Amino acid sequence: MDNRTLGQQGLTVSAEGLGCMGMSAWYGAFDDAESTATLHRALDLGITFLDTADVYGPLTNERLLSGVLAERRDEVVLATKFGNELDDAGVRTGGNNGRPEYVRKSVDGSLQRLGIDVIDLYYQHRVDPDTPVEETFGALGELVAAGKVRYVGISEAAPDTIRRAHATHPLTAVQTEYSLFTRDVEDNGVLATVRELGIGFVPYSPLGRGFLSGKYRSVDDFADGDFRRTSPRFQGENFAKNLEVLDRVVAIAQDKGVTPSQLALAWVLAQGEDVVPIPGTRRIANLEENAAAVDITLTTEDLASIEAAAPVGVAAGERYAPTGMASLHR
Repeated sequence: MDNRTLGQQGLTVSAEGLGCMGMSAWYGAFDDAESTATLHRALDLGITFLDTADVYGPLTNERLLSGVLAERRDEVVLATKFGNELDDAGVRTGGNNGRPEYVRKSVDGSLQRLGIDVIDLYYQHRVDPDTPVEETFGALGELVAAGKVRYVGISEAAPDTIRRAHATHPLTAVQTEYSLFTRDVEDNGVLATVRELGIGFVPYSPLGRGFLSGKYRSVDDFADGDFRRTSPRFQGENFAKNLEVLDRVVAIAQDKGVTPSQLALAWVLAQGEDVVPIPGTRRIANLEENAAAVDITLTTEDLASIEAAAPVGVAAGERYAPTGMASLHR
């Protein structure tokens, strides 16, 4: 597995990371033993950039990773997040909290659950509209100075917010949903802003929440408890329109002799050396399939065909329900 550099502060990570959210939340039933085996296999493959958050579970995903970190901490670049507010019992309040006192409390909680002394990359998960971002990132800068955090980032923020945060303390990474299915950052200024400022870009859901794998043709294909059952893009007419896009992507993958997932990941990887996708999976077979995407070279003709099949704005339906959309790009 090749490495890539995120930002200008010195953070080097594997060219492809692993999103760990689905090991503990929102995608139906999960098995900690299976997830732990997948985490170890990721490290064996050289996928050393692991992504979690306190809200995943909540709290339980960080605890899951602690077992692997206890054995292989020196192999891992660990990213976690704060900001989707949790109360003292670890229950989501539905708000976003970027107040300095909450930042300090959150980092201590994550360090304890993860069983580590320092977090490699610490993101503000969602922007708090009631707290100036300068206050939040001032507190994060203090955590870097204190040795609790090495590098800082922000997730799903608007260009002006990214600029203000970066001016307060240099950002190493911006994390936002990005895939052939979700190309908003090419239109809304986020990608241009991070490149202007020299900030790394970390796409989450680079497989369109699994849609680009080609494995889901009906809402009934999703397990009970899987949030995609109620996601706008997987409903009725939206789903039907999106399947037409998927079929075009699948055809290109077949012509290329790769899986749809591999084509989708290779496309994201081809968007620049400053881009590090973090596809999520609980299963070793999916992990190995995804990892192989780093060895796929897309020709100019391939990229043109993909562009024609899945241009900016092609997806039907919002990527979250209204409450989720309201917290994006502040």
